[in-house]
Amino acid sequence: MNPKPTKPALPPHTAEENIAYIRQMLGELRTVAHNEGADMLRYFIEMAYVEAGDILAGFRPVSLRNDRDAPAGMSLKPTGKVKL
Repeated sequence: MNPKPTKPALPPHTAEENIAYIRQMLGELRTVAHNEGADMLRYFIEMAYVEAGDILAGFRPVSLRNDRDAPAGMSLKPTGKVKL
């Protein structure tokens, strides 16, 4: 029985390389949207392009998830029965 040949593992990419690739693709998509006259789509792609550039420049974190999901510090205990 012959074992299946395995594909060589691709080298892992860094987050910076991945974001740079995304930014490059967004730049190309922005051009396509512009050529098609899809102004709103081009705007949203441009915003993502700018965001990727900000991440690469270190102006923004990759994710805001940790900040956004933090509790506001408010008590969630009910104050008692509501009388109507």
